[in-house]
Order: sequence, then structure tokens, then C-alpha cells
Amino acid sequence: MNRLVVAFLAGGAVAACVAPACTRAPEAPAAADRSKPPALGAAPALTLPPIQRGALSNGLQVLLVESHEAPLVQVNLLIRAGSGDDPAGKFGVASLALAMLDEGAGARSALEIADAVEFLGADLSTTSSFDASAVRLNVPVARLTDALPLMADVALRPTFPQTELDRLRQERITALLQARDDAESVAPTAFARLLYGPSHRYGTDAMGTQATLKAMSTGDLRSFHAAMVQPANAVLVVTGDTTLDRMRPLLDQHFGGWKAGTAPARTPIAAAPQPAQGQIYIVDMPGAEQSQIRIGWVGVPRSTPDYVTLQVLNTVLGGPFTSRLNLNLRETHGYTYGANSRFTMRLAPGPFAAAAGVQTDKTSEALQEFFNELNAITKPVPADELGKAKNYVALGFPAEFETSQDLASRLEEMVIYRLPDDYFERYVANIQSVTPEAVQQAAATHIQPGRFAVVIVGDRKVIEPGIGALKLGPVRVLSVAEALGL
Repeated sequence: MNRLVVAFLAGGAVAACVAPACTRAPEAPAAADRSKPPALGAAPALTLPPIQRGALSNGLQVLLVESHEAPLVQVNLLIRAGSGDDPAGKFGVASLALAMLDEGAGARSALEIADAVEFLGADLSTTSSFDASAVRLNVPVARLTDALPLMADVALRPTFPQTELDRLRQERITALLQARDDAESVAPTAFARLLYGPSHRYGTDAMGTQATLKAMSTGDLRSFHAAMVQPANAVLVVTGDTTLDRMRPLLDQHFGGWKAGTAPARTPIAAAPQPAQGQIYIVDMPGAEQSQIRIGWVGVPRSTPDYVTLQVLNTVLGGPFTSRLNLNLRETHGYTYGANSRFTMRLAPGPFAAAAGVQTDKTSEALQEFFNELNAITKPVPADELGKAKNYVALGFPAEFETSQDLASRLEEMVIYRLPDDYFERYVANIQSVTPEAVQQAAATHIQPGRFAVVIVGDRKVIEPGIGALKLGPVRVLSVAEALGL
């Protein structure tokens, strides 16, 4: 097995290659200088160990990548179901069901599970996103045989104790109540709800709402687990200091008896309609110390053909510290501690949003600068700036494969979004091949400021006159309760 070597370069950039063919990569450019051409040559190619495939006796698929740098093994049970599969009226069931898996499983209570994990020097976690769910185990190789039965209990035999459900439910409801008083928490939640609407799954937080949480029962959690957590709907992802020959019998011992069934039919989330015209929403929070701004619309799914181009485009616009938005609003004007933009890509189109928390008395000025940059990005990007953006993405990419957890996370991404096996090895070359014309076309298609929704959470009496004077669109004022649908 070749050894993956990671080299830390000047300026904090990271490169990787496979020993013994490593050569010193070129140094990273001075990140903050947008006026000079990039001082970088071609980014080094990323060569990864091969993906090995197998299956257990019940048909459960196994993907494995060897990485022998540290005596650790990462075992992830990936489930093709998440918050996007929550039934109408039960938003939050996937998130709560996954959180409950380690609150009692097999013959152990929550405390007994935590004690057993700590004794093994392991880390066992459960998680859910909109697109998928997972039970993840990171454990020293020497303790693998002791940890796998514990993981199998948590994944396959949760007990969903009522007392633990009551505790988790109350914690989540309390967190939702506390968030109402925090503009930084209200802004993304209000933006999603106003953009997608209350009935669309992306219009409500993955955690659900106070009402859906109160109505959730152990029966709801058991039903979700029984329907979604089954071999036909899962993949075991293994990385680290092990081999497929060693892992397959161990995994079969603990997961092979899991009764096979038919994968549940997955109803695709419908794409939400785009706003027909710009709309400004002021969410009144009297006395707010800052104004929280969110600007955007419905973006693109992870499957978009423009994925790579949009990574480069957003690096220019609002990705890293040296992006246009941050240099303008933070470095040039001092309106904020940080401004950014992001395409959130899921199985269905997630939101595109530009965001910042700004000085209350500079809200309208900051809003104008946001729109200056959003309009400017639709014009041709200078070659030197585009080159720096591509180098930034390409040189930083190998750092995302440093650990066994990193490798497993990328394998999960391949499974969820059905990416080809060589996707990540081709990624750097694909980034470097992005043309100015492609960036301009993507910007014209996916960034149309005249149709964006703008949500500003702040003190209305201070910020409304200046916002109205900008004439960016009709202004609607909402209370926090109205914006959150309470």
C-alpha cells in the first residue's frame, strides 16, 4: 500500500502526494493581494488509495479504503435517509430519531453506552442531515472487536426510552425558544422559511419546530427507524488501518444477521419556485446590537453540472477571507467582522445566500455594498483573480483527505450523491480547467440580484428609513414570531 503524505507549505497551503514520488509543491501566493497575478504553478495531483468493495451475507454493501498511517479504524453506517425524508407534519423526526440511537440500545442505558465507549478510547456518534444519516465509530485497531458490537446495538437495536426522549425534546424546545432572542439564529431560519415557505421541507430547520417536537412520540421514532434503517438502504464505509479481508468477517458477525428488506421508496423533494422579483423583509428585533443580513434565493442541487464552476465563482465572491464580499464589507468599510456567501447543495436545490452581521447604524450602507458585489460578479472576472481562486481551491483540497475520518466523509459524499470512484482524483484538474466564460455564464444563471429575497433582522426604527431609501424592492416588516411562523 502506498503511503499518503501530506506536506504543509508556506502560507498554510496543503498538498498531498503518494510516496515515494513526492516532490515539493510550489508555495502559496500572498492571499490578500488581488492586484498581482498568482505565483503558483499547477496544483499537485491528488492520488488516493483504491476503493475496495464487498458485501455481507445479507447484501449490505461495504466500501473500504486502507490508510495505515495511524492505528485507527473508522466505521460508518451510512443510511440513505435524512431530514428530507421527514413526513409532512413530523418535521424533525429523522434528526430526533438519530439523536436517540445512543440514548439506550441493546441491554445498555445511555450512561452505560457512554461509559463503554470511553473505556474503549473510541468515539461513537449519531447524526442526520437533510440528505442522509449515519452512525460513526472511530476506534483504535486493538479495540475494534470490542467496539463493533456496541456500534451494532446502537444502530440496529435502539430502545428509545421515554425518559430520554422527554429530556432531548425539552432540550431542543428550549434551544428553539432561546434562539428567538438571537438575531444571528433568527436570520437563517427566517430566510429559509420566507424563501421556501412553511410546507416545503427546506423551509423548516432539520430539528423541526416546537409544535412538531411536542407531538413526537417514541412510536414515531421507532417507525422511522424501522422503515429507513435497513440493509437495502445502507452502506458500511470503512477507512483506516485495516483490510477488507479482515473487516468483512467482523462486520458480518455483527451486521450480517440484520434482516434484509426492500429499500423504501424515496420521494424526491420538489424544487421550490424562484422569487419572481426582489423582496425586502425587515424582521423587527428592537434593541438588536447588530443587523443580521441574508440575501439570496433558491440555489442548485448537488448534481448540478455547474458544481465545479460554482466552487470557483463563490471563492471569488464570498468563500475565503480574501473574497470580494469580505474584503469590501470588512477590510475596506469596517461594517462587519466577516461577510460570506455560500451555495448549500443538497439532493434538491438548497439556498444560495450572502450573509453578514453588520453595525446597526451602517445597515443600509452594508446592504448597498452587498448588492454592488453581487452585481459585479456577473461581469467578467479578471484572469489574475480567477487564477488565485482556482489555486486556492486546488491547493486546499488535499487537506480534506488527511485522516481516516476525512476519507470516510468523502466516501459518504460519493454514496449519497452517486459520484464516480475517480471523482476526487479528477477534482483538482476539473477546478483548474474552469474558464472565465464558464464563471461568467454561471454567475448570470445562478446570481440574479434583482430577484433575490433580502432578510434583515434588526432594530426596525433605526434601519428601516435607510433600507427603504435604497429602493431595492418592496419592504415588508415582520415580527420575529411572524417570520418564524410561531
